Amino acid sequence: MDIRQTAAAAKHAAIRLAAVDTNTKNAALASIALAIDAGRERIVAANRADLEQAEKESLAAPLLKRLKFDHDKINEAVSGVNSLIDLPDPAGRTLSATELDAGLELYQVTCPIGVIGIVFESRPDALVQISSLCLKSGNSVLMKGGSEAAMTNRVLADIINRAGIEAGIPEGWLALLEARSDVIDMLALDDVIDLIIPRGSNAFVKYIMDNTNIPVLGHADGICHVFVDKAADLNMVERIVVDSKTQYVAVCNAAETLLVHKDIAGSVLPVLRGALFAKGVEIRGCPQTCAVIDVKPAVAQDWSTEYLDLIISVKVVDNLDAAIDHINRYGSGHTDVIVTADPERGKRFMDLVDSAGVFVNCSTRFSDGFRFGLGAEVGISTNKIHARGPVGLEGLVIYKWRMLGHGHIVADYSGKDAKKFTHRRLPI
Repeated sequence: MDIRQTAAAAKHAAIRLAAVDTNTKNAALASIALAIDAGRERIVAANRADLEQAEKESLAAPLLKRLKFDHDKINEAVSGVNSLIDLPDPAGRTLSATELDAGLELYQVTCPIGVIGIVFESRPDALVQISSLCLKSGNSVLMKGGSEAAMTNRVLADIINRAGIEAGIPEGWLALLEARSDVIDMLALDDVIDLIIPRGSNAFVKYIMDNTNIPVLGHADGICHVFVDKAADLNMVERIVVDSKTQYVAVCNAAETLLVHKDIAGSVLPVLRGALFAKGVEIRGCPQTCAVIDVKPAVAQDWSTEYLDLIISVKVVDNLDAAIDHINRYGSGHTDVIVTADPERGKRFMDLVDSAGVFVNCSTRFSDGFRFGLGAEVGISTNKIHARGPVGLEGLVIYKWRMLGHGHIVADYSGKDAKKFTHRRLPI
């Protein structure tokens, strides 16, 4: 079956899946969680083979970290799938109801998007998250993973697909694409695929965006900032900065740049240098930073670099507005944090920083669908239409208009003796 046939089968399945009831979808998710747990030895063995091959091919360290899918990751994956069962079904919800006239009623009702095309690199856990979210929201999904995770993805897709179909999900709802050429072919299927979600490097995502007419939801970079304000509670600064940078460095919500208000740079920077050095972090500082602590000088490129590694750039700024300006110039619109004890300064930061996630006094690493309570995520979006930030179930539905009449025609509402619309809001 070529990719067009596969996509057509997914489209056919999507139409039927949109009508599958919540109980059936939840039962399928429960079956998938059990199947993943039961197949863990098979999954780990496949992942071990992928890791060995990736090491032979000298895959970059951040990508190796993303590729690893051990028992702990399997536990997280199973927990994530199970968590979706308790979440409300995003499809079939009435958003608004309006009486246009007696016996003529209009309803705005959520519905699945249709066929979602996902292209991702190095992260088998993304396959589990995406497929389960698509199932819960009633979407079919075509997934193209990176070749470095080929064996792991193959096993996971087989387990998930079989468990879903056996539980009553329409056949064809999930397909794993493996050929490199499938990416290019997928991007041309704008008559079948409704949305593309890319997850990967900056260059990879930009390539997707530049080579398709299909709507694309995602982000290219994760250049996240932590700004330590002059009014910061110093007891929390070290914990927030260290967690934002080092809790897991190879992800898009890890901090890449630290901004420090000049009034407290002399006292804060030495403490942060010691804490970050203890975690093995290389610091690249602006001239003012280097005048306070002994670190590697930063270059202009550092302010717009997503390291995905134990490296952080540090800049001393004159004031709050300078921090905001720096973030809006060099940031990627992903997630940015201010550490401050002044609520008004925190509010100004949140109002003026143009990012999908803007936090006060907490780690950038909270920018995550599972932590938001969305039931994991299909990705992070820096788009400003449809969905923004961690995209969970709500970002995988759109809506349709449903109208119920009793022989009503437009001619009755036109001309000299036209009837008038009531446009009365109905309870939902």
